[in-house]
Amino acid sequence: MSEYYGYDNDNLKERYELTGERLISLKEERILKEPYGEYFRKMSGFILEGTYRDLLPEKYDDSYMNPVYSTALFGKEMGQLLSFLAYELTSLIPFASEGDFRLEDITILREVFLEIYTAFLAEAEEPSMLSSDIRTILTGFIIDYTDVTVADRIRDVVDPSRDFAKRIIMEEDLLDLTYLELFGEYITDDTRRLAEYIGTLPESDIEAMASTFTGGFIKGFAATGKDISKKKTVNIRYPLGFERIVKASVKSFERAGLDVTIYRRGLHAAVRGGLSRTGFCGELVNEQMDYDHREDVALFLDRAYIERRLEVVENTYEEVRELASVFAGPAVMERFGMKEFVPVNHEESLRLSDKQSKLKTELASRESEIQNRFIPLNERSFTIIAYPVPEIGQKFPEIFKETVNINTLPCQKYQDMQQCIIEQLEKGQIIEIKGREGNETDVRIRLMPGVDIKEESLFENCVADVNIPVGEVFTTPHLEGTGGVLHVSQVYINGLVFKELKFRFENGFVTDYSCANFESGEENRRYIEENILHHHETLPMGEFAIGTNTTAYVMAKEYGISDKLPILIAEKTGPHFALGDTCYHGEEELVTYNPDGRKIVARDNEHTSKYRKSEPATAYFYCHTDITLPYEELSEIAAIDEEGNRYPVIKDGRFVVKGAEDLNVPLERYETQ
Repeated sequence: MSEYYGYDNDNLKERYELTGERLISLKEERILKEPYGEYFRKMSGFILEGTYRDLLPEKYDDSYMNPVYSTALFGKEMGQLLSFLAYELTSLIPFASEGDFRLEDITILREVFLEIYTAFLAEAEEPSMLSSDIRTILTGFIIDYTDVTVADRIRDVVDPSRDFAKRIIMEEDLLDLTYLELFGEYITDDTRRLAEYIGTLPESDIEAMASTFTGGFIKGFAATGKDISKKKTVNIRYPLGFERIVKASVKSFERAGLDVTIYRRGLHAAVRGGLSRTGFCGELVNEQMDYDHREDVALFLDRAYIERRLEVVENTYEEVRELASVFAGPAVMERFGMKEFVPVNHEESLRLSDKQSKLKTELASRESEIQNRFIPLNERSFTIIAYPVPEIGQKFPEIFKETVNINTLPCQKYQDMQQCIIEQLEKGQIIEIKGREGNETDVRIRLMPGVDIKEESLFENCVADVNIPVGEVFTTPHLEGTGGVLHVSQVYINGLVFKELKFRFENGFVTDYSCANFESGEENRRYIEENILHHHETLPMGEFAIGTNTTAYVMAKEYGISDKLPILIAEKTGPHFALGDTCYHGEEELVTYNPDGRKIVARDNEHTSKYRKSEPATAYFYCHTDITLPYEELSEIAAIDEEGNRYPVIKDGRFVVKGAEDLNVPLERYETQ
């Protein structure tokens, strides 16, 4: 890769070579007391020769990447530090695949490891006393190199010349599955089976899937009145195995005048997103390991780090100003059907303090403000589509084909039926949602007051553009008067299962919450706080929607995969409620219309309208998490007017709105089988 990228830095190469020589000699040194000496010898070997096999779950019990094991050996504080370092060094495996282009990333990781070893040598007699010094070295490393780690992350998004993955996709023989190894990611038999299956599909099917994907992205601009002609680049994010579809999508975007960036998931601690893997990625080599390190940012998140990071973000966007100005947004391909992962909470893991949780929210807010100045929200869009993977079961080919069908359902037909639903909902001021057969849901949604229904609409008629597949109507609830209990027996959110999930709302905000994943109520609350509330003390209900894709719902029931659907599809299979920001975050002033010509007006709530102009950092929560209530747990959805008249939309799991009867056909066909 060095020749292609023009990488020529003699000083850096010399540093790299020196670290290699030192690591080789360190593997044989026996100066430090045990178990410290063994840690550095083994980690030296890992740096030089490590593979994903070293990270597999069966090796995790006695792995330094495991904070439980490390703290048992070195004590809690030192164990957390050395486990953090070990986990950080795992990024060397994928970095190695990019050769000289990532030489600096590799070199700085080697150097910090050796710097820490040198610190131990200086205190060889009492290494356990070094915790504060090691913490200082690690935090200094993170802060000092944000101009590499954070800056490169921004460049990867907007600069098409950083095309490591794109060249593999466009130039390699995708029917020869050895190409997968070139990415440097963890490749399982499931990924190979996926790539092999997609390799059997006719080119016409591949082109059709690519057209749905890219067409949704372009339609997103048209639907919101944004000018895509100003844009030159789009970012594709996807899991490995879908390369034939991605290749066709790149060509499709190019025909539309858009170049493509494809970058790897975040690897450095400064750019990892907790459990999210944004960018191209392989399989998870060890889900518990990633879960244990999901809050490693706690090691270095303080005021100094925030200010340094924001300085780097500002400076980098200035450097890439022209590239940023023509960036159109992300096109995301997701997968579903993986085996259920049930995490174990370990107190030995690094955890954010309450103060750090607030700092994290502040950082997200301020960083988004900078990004939005260079890539305005009202000038960019996105699209998301999802497909199953072979791990979903023996009927994978059938499920895949049915998913393709769901992703291409006729938009006009759904648009017409959804218009009938919107007209029924807009007869009321309150929407009431009740569960049945053990589901305790009893929620009242207050709609925005003072709307001229003849000219304005409270709900958006959403078909298949940014969110594929087709099928939902949604609104932003008026917070005052919105309240009640939301209960779902089981739901998957961001790859994690939540059992007996409950939220209580008062005036639109969460006031209480629980689930039944763990024996301890405190553990359950912490699980929700981390993965749904995202460390906020409370969140508003940012969206209420009714999913209308009964075909997707029936597919899930027929194949027994309801618990495996991604939220992208699951949200279309019943009413759903989003916690956090509204669907119009940053686009409140943008004027859009429903197909009937009425202006969509329920774009913000009292909270955002109060703060978004004067205090944007307070207005937004920088999260939006959908929770879907399946049809079978639903007793009724009805609009209620000021006189108490009820206008039902769904009753006992069936749509009862005139003009939307066809939505019941898949449900009835399924029940009569």
